Amino acid sequence: MRGTLYVIAAPSGTGKTTLVKTLIPSLSDITVSTSHTTRPQRPAEVDTVNYYFISKNTFEKMIDHHDFIEYATVFKHYYGTSRHWVENTLAQGKDVILEIDWQGCQQIKKMLPDCISIFILPPSLHDLEQRLKHRAQDSDEVIEQRLSDAKETLSHIKEFDYLVLNADFETAVNDIRSIIKAHRLLQKPQSARLAGLLAEFVSG
Repeated sequence: MRGTLYVIAAPSGTGKTTLVKTLIPSLSDITVSTSHTTRPQRPAEVDTVNYYFISKNTFEKMIDHHDFIEYATVFKHYYGTSRHWVENTLAQGKDVILEIDWQGCQQIKKMLPDCISIFILPPSLHDLEQRLKHRAQDSDEVIEQRLSDAKETLSHIKEFDYLVLNADFETAVNDIRSIIKAHRLLQKPQSARLAGLLAEFVSG
């Protein structure tokens, strides 16, 4: 049975990466896609783990070769998701989580309308600003840009299937887990998983 693609988006600093990292060990048959990017690697990041850090020239060649299932320019840097890796992983029956922005989500929905999209909302704009300052990764100018971008991102909430508030971390993790578990119990995917049992009832 083919896996399900989950698209998770949020304003920068909302905590989606930490939420997903905490969620993954509690679920079976699910993995997170590692994006390609042209932005500089941060001190704590590991190449091929956090991102595939590549040059702008390499990224643009990959665009020309249609290697990305989606890509976008965010704060002057490219971000993209490998088409080959996503398609192969889903074909193996494994669910995939993409952490991307609203632009990428729009592209994905056009190509894979069956994907499940989840938007992570920060508790307030003030809280988001404090998170961005606390992580000490950006200059004041970049933080202002991220806050401005957050307002644009929030204007696309209605394009998503689910909305999760990250006011309490554990609650937010449980909400995302509930979305995935509920989807797996839908008649169509559950019938595929239980095909042998259903056939037994019919034949009996």
